[in-house]
Amino acid sequence: MKFRAVIYYLSRLLFIIGGCALLPIVVGWIYQEAEPMRRFLISASVFFLTGLIFYVLGSKAKDEIIGLREGFLLVTLGWFITSLLGAIPFYLSESFRSFTDAFFESTSGFTTTGASVIADVESLSKSLLFWRDFTQWIGGMGIIVLAIAILPQLSIGGMQLMKSEMPGLSIEQLKPRIKQTALSLWKIYVLFSILQVGLLYLFGMPLFDSICHMFGTMATGGYSVRNASIAAYDSTAIQMIITFFMFIAGTNFVLHYAVLKGNFLKVIQDTEWRFYVGLLALGFLVITVDLQLQANLPFLEAARLSIFQTLSITTTTGFATADFDAWPHLSRGMLFLLMFVGGCAGSTGGGLKQVRLLLLFKRAKQSILQHIVPKAVISVKVSKRVIPESILLGISSFFLLYIVIFSLCTLFLLVFNIDFVTATSAVVASLSNVGPGFGAVGPTLTYAFFPPAVKLFLCFCMIIGRLELFTVLVLFFPQAWRR
Repeated sequence: MKFRAVIYYLSRLLFIIGGCALLPIVVGWIYQEAEPMRRFLISASVFFLTGLIFYVLGSKAKDEIIGLREGFLLVTLGWFITSLLGAIPFYLSESFRSFTDAFFESTSGFTTTGASVIADVESLSKSLLFWRDFTQWIGGMGIIVLAIAILPQLSIGGMQLMKSEMPGLSIEQLKPRIKQTALSLWKIYVLFSILQVGLLYLFGMPLFDSICHMFGTMATGGYSVRNASIAAYDSTAIQMIITFFMFIAGTNFVLHYAVLKGNFLKVIQDTEWRFYVGLLALGFLVITVDLQLQANLPFLEAARLSIFQTLSITTTTGFATADFDAWPHLSRGMLFLLMFVGGCAGSTGGGLKQVRLLLLFKRAKQSILQHIVPKAVISVKVSKRVIPESILLGISSFFLLYIVIFSLCTLFLLVFNIDFVTATSAVVASLSNVGPGFGAVGPTLTYAFFPPAVKLFLCFCMIIGRLELFTVLVLFFPQAWRR
């Protein structure tokens, strides 16, 4: 394990995030918030100072090429340290009861989970609200992908890093060089971000609110600057704009690249995207009908609430336009199941990913058919490509591991005498980076009541969920540390 090389690359990452921590100072200057500006200056200095220490310790290894094992360690430490130092502005603001709460809020932001310990977000300063939402936007496309796009040194070994961080089964290289691929992904991300801010502002949302809600939408994070989340604006147009961009954020960004290049056919032919649309349609229809029959809502009102919340939960964004924990049992059950699924591979959404669920279904169908015709050779295909057996086995392993971790984490929360509904939904909301759950962590409530040990444990769940389990878990095996 090349520890010095890992430390060196971590230093460069901290310099980048430190630069990002200077942006809230601009917001503080605009809104004349002197004390928050001072706190962010201190926070950015800590990022730069830590980065400088790491740079000195690892400078002798700056020309070393990192391998897969170093990539796992770099990505895991990068997310943990960024979340840890990102908590400093929250802690210095004195709006959080402890550093544990500040760390929870920071981790939830960078991992785009959107779970919060703050009941009255409107009491926070504008600069802190900006940082809180901006952490999501940084984490949405990935802090390592951002570093690869900016730092030429990370172009070598960059594919290993992107595979460790980016969600899904594989990364499709859009350009000959991995740095160009990372840069292309960020350009698309920024383009959609600018477009959403413009539309939200055009339809009546204040500019500051538009920017912050764009951060939460494109990153599928879900932090809002209003206590009532999107419901506070009472605007169908705003809800539909956010609904559309949640759908965009939950789609594979490789498909967005294809569309921008004029290849619309690639989207239609993509099996995962069609499965994604079909699952959203199923969720929408079930919840709409259930709200009509059980909650006696008019069709248009039921449809509006259903389409927004179905997309918000499926894409793991976590915005709310209603207290869905008060909905009928079938609607709540449907949303709970959708929490596990998440967005498409290569999107900013969390969860298992649509393609994994799709391949699990296809694998089950293959097994059934082979029971009927034992000698038949039946392959599993996605978008006309035959999926190798190794990938299918990997998906089965991932699914089993996900369910085992979900079960063990739920049992851990039950030890603290937390009710079953709250425990299960808090765990899946953390692992899938959804944010709000059910019971005591419903959309109108917070995670503040959890004891510190549970909050730290859920932070771990958020990070391993964001990095899709294997990246973090391999570090617990001695083989990962051997030369």
